[in-house]
Amino acid sequence: MNTFSKNKISGLVITFNEENHIEELIKNMNFVDELIIVDSFSTDKTVEIVKSYSHVTLIQNKFEDYTKQRNLALSYANHNWILFLDADERIPDALRDEIIETVNSPVTKNAYYFVRKFMYKNKPLHFSGWQTDKNFRLFKKDKASYISTRLVHETLYVQGSVGILKHKLIHYSFSDYTIYKNKMISYGKLRAKELFLKQKKTNLIQLYLKPVYKFLYDYLIRLGILDGKKGIVICYLNALSIYVRYKELKKLNNNNNNNNNLK
Repeated sequence: MNTFSKNKISGLVITFNEENHIEELIKNMNFVDELIIVDSFSTDKTVEIVKSYSHVTLIQNKFEDYTKQRNLALSYANHNWILFLDADERIPDALRDEIIETVNSPVTKNAYYFVRKFMYKNKPLHFSGWQTDKNFRLFKKDKASYISTRLVHETLYVQGSVGILKHKLIHYSFSDYTIYKNKMISYGKLRAKELFLKQKKTNLIQLYLKPVYKFLYDYLIRLGILDGKKGIVICYLNALSIYVRYKELKKLNNNNNNNNNLK
């Protein structure tokens, strides 16, 4: 494990059916001091692969939402510096060196954004709304936690100062159309649940015009048109997630109303 850093780093990952990514991720994170993987009872070879690495700690926990899984993983971390990656993310050498330098600096921020380079079937996607994508990936455990009301696209609440690292994180998000489509549908449904729990309603504008607006915004304003066919696909699937969100929210509200009428 980590022989470079004076300040120890806990590497965390949550997984479900990541057999195509998990081995490369484990190798990629070979510089952390411990690696903890919280798995949602994968049905593929993910667990088998993880168990083949003796230095990796495997925890299995039934999936409820992304925030609960992430906060559970945080609770098992033994070190204050946290490097929390998704299974489809990779750290280039330059970013690895910057991480090590950062955690060992005499003055540090409490959390750091990583800018992500979106990969479409192993080729960079330059626009389509993803060109400014960034997320917290490195932070101090005693200064941050994931906000419990966010079920998807989980939000890290940070006490104090934040920074941004200059080298990019590689994001192999799109390897297969069906897999990515199912991911966007899943995100849409979880977002609908968030809105339902906040007692939000939906209307025809949200259900039909918001997805159209999302597509046109990403394709024209966010320059998806310059990504060619890839841009059309990504912008469509991003818009589909919006449509699913409000369709599912309408369904949840209708079911709730029906149940109330039966009482």
